[in-house]
Amino acid sequence: MLHDRVLFIDGEALIVDKPAGLPVDTPRDRSASVESMVGELLFGFKRPPSPVHRLDRDTSGCLLLSRNPKAHKRFHQAFEAGVVAKRYVAVLDGMPQASAGTIDMALGKTSSAEAGWRIVPQANGKRAVTHWEVLGEAGGRALVAFRPETGRTHQIRVHAASGLGLPIVGDPVYGKGGATIMLLHAQRLSLPRDGKPPAEAEAPLPPRFAAAGFGDAGSDHG
Repeated sequence: MLHDRVLFIDGEALIVDKPAGLPVDTPRDRSASVESMVGELLFGFKRPPSPVHRLDRDTSGCLLLSRNPKAHKRFHQAFEAGVVAKRYVAVLDGMPQASAGTIDMALGKTSSAEAGWRIVPQANGKRAVTHWEVLGEAGGRALVAFRPETGRTHQIRVHAASGLGLPIVGDPVYGKGGATIMLLHAQRLSLPRDGKPPAEAEAPLPPRFAAAGFGDAGSDHG
């Protein structure tokens, strides 16, 4: 599955187009995951690659894997330093009042026996910043590009639902859920590297976006 979804490869990095519905980490039931499939991605190496960051199970798109431990450490540090450029696109359940903006909303984790854990706006939480821009409209819903400055868990999902007041279509935790797989896609990733070109790729928009009326989210090379 992943072997045919490689967007970028060189001696130290791989970027794959992760399909929605596939978790990065292996679930408790040991069902399929990116971690369980890294053997498909050897491409002549003896050591399997390792995911550098995480995408939610139902988020599709660009996922970076390292091909050796030294690269993994450097790539992880780049994510921690906030120098990795990421662009997501999502369909929101409505139209924002403005065409673009920035959400600066700290986030924290809460949990309950009934609902389990979730991420919520929290004044004393970790700072989270997301820039956004409306790309289009169809059926009263907005297609929005998100550029997160920080990389908090569920950041874009919570910023859409609580910052814009418009959850992502299909979000089972912060939105209405429903039969549609969540319409959130990691469209572009670019990681700068010293002495060589960046590790970067752009993942094509999945069919579920076209089914929602958005056949083209606007390729971005900036």
